[in-house]
Amino acid sequence: MKNRILTGVKPTGHSHVGNYFGAIKPAIEFTKQQEDECFYFIADYHALTTLKNKQEMQEYTYDIACTWLACGVDPNKVVFYRQSNVPETFELNWILCNVTPKGLMNRAHAYKACVEKNEAAGEDRDAGVNMGLYNYPILMAADIILFDSDFVPVGLDQKQHVEIARDIADYFNRKFGKTLKLPEPYIQKETATLVGLDGRKMSKSYGNTIGLFTTEEQLRKSINRIVTDSRMPGEPKDTDCPLFKLYSLFAGEEKSQEFAKKLQEGLGWGEAKKQLFEVANEYLKPMREKYFYYQSHRDEVDKILEEGAAKARIIARKTLARVRKAIGVE
Repeated sequence: MKNRILTGVKPTGHSHVGNYFGAIKPAIEFTKQQEDECFYFIADYHALTTLKNKQEMQEYTYDIACTWLACGVDPNKVVFYRQSNVPETFELNWILCNVTPKGLMNRAHAYKACVEKNEAAGEDRDAGVNMGLYNYPILMAADIILFDSDFVPVGLDQKQHVEIARDIADYFNRKFGKTLKLPEPYIQKETATLVGLDGRKMSKSYGNTIGLFTTEEQLRKSINRIVTDSRMPGEPKDTDCPLFKLYSLFAGEEKSQEFAKKLQEGLGWGEAKKQLFEVANEYLKPMREKYFYYQSHRDEVDKILEEGAAKARIIARKTLARVRKAIGVE
């Protein structure tokens, strides 16, 4: 039997190059290598813990959908859907709330981080914590359990969410009989820290990102902002720098070695940035064109997501029917 693999993406901002090389590309390559059933979903209800604006929710949801389609998600080969289009998720969420111990939620990383931050600031430990944030792991468990997921690809920092889903499914099975499949985390290889324009980790919070699907002119401007040292043209350059690290993401090994040699021979930073722009633009251009196509044809995106949700709901209804029967309401 084929395994079922599930991946969710929260729409909380526009994608940047770090998102692509750190998460999107590895996830798509992973599922392309598998002969298993792959499920991708846009976790829009999860985004409510941070997004409080209707326009942002809509914009970021389309951004995620268009980005993943442009980057290679094939809706004919995977089930690609919007979380909010699968109402069974939220019924299962409530049912699971009633078998989940409060103590398990107290140990969730996101909640613990908020408590520790509040205590350090001398505030009430639950200041700023709403029930969406507190119960977030239960909704994530519902996302995973609803589709009898075998594996959930995650980084080490997200492993706890899958472990919590396993615990919750086990609590349910102990109380109502063996009904739910216990998922397993699939720990993805740790990617190297993706460097931003200033040499720190690429992050929106640092303002050092390169937008994934900006215009060519915006891409050029971002690359020209990369921090370099004061060495002049003709002086050897160190390849342990943001510019070379970014170049290596877009170019193959052979091109990167050639570029490293040029830097060591004294290539000027201005010319180096020009060459980085050329390889980055060449790499991103085909995906960028697809992205802007989908953004200008949102009706097609809606149709893809609705068709994906229809496929997803066939499985979701079966799982929920088992659960309803187990608890005695069907």
